[in-house]
Amino acid sequence: MPHLALYTFGVLKAPLSDATPLTRELRDRGAAVYQKIGRHPGYLARAEAVDGARGSHFDLDWGAWGEFVVPAWYGKGRTAETAALDATLSLWTGLGAAFDAIYSSLHREALNRRYDWFERTGRPSHVSWWVSGDAIPTWQDGVSRLEHLHDHGSAPHAFTLHHSFAPDGTPGEIKGIGARSGQAR
Repeated sequence: MPHLALYTFGVLKAPLSDATPLTRELRDRGAAVYQKIGRHPGYLARAEAVDGARGSHFDLDWGAWGEFVVPAWYGKGRTAETAALDATLSLWTGLGAAFDAIYSSLHREALNRRYDWFERTGRPSHVSWWVSGDAIPTWQDGVSRLEHLHDHGSAPHAFTLHHSFAPDGTPGEIKGIGARSGQAR
């Protein structure tokens, strides 16, 4: 049975190491959101550093999730002191579960505040695609799909949750979210 891979990427206004209250709030809220999402029905796994190591995303061992990479357009720092990004890579049982987790509860509250923390880049902030049930997507897969989405729009290869596709490539629809032109809103 296929699983939904979901990659998110955002450029922060300040490095994660910044000691200001706004950055501290983002870090604290992020920890609570990850904890809640990790218990959400349909959540399978997310990329986490091996042995829970801390440091720059670029320096960590991500195991089967592969080497950490970022989109070509990311132009900020790459050290623990200068990195100004937030990225996630996760696996879900399907579109509905991922959509519900992202657009409800604590994560929804964080989304409502995203422009307090993140730059407006004019690029997509997330991309989804289907993988076989035993596959683990890599950071490189996520970056490639995000760049494809930016260049070509939603397609079975790379799509947003709002303009999704089913595993067979037909336009998707998330149950409970009305369809428009055959695609989820």
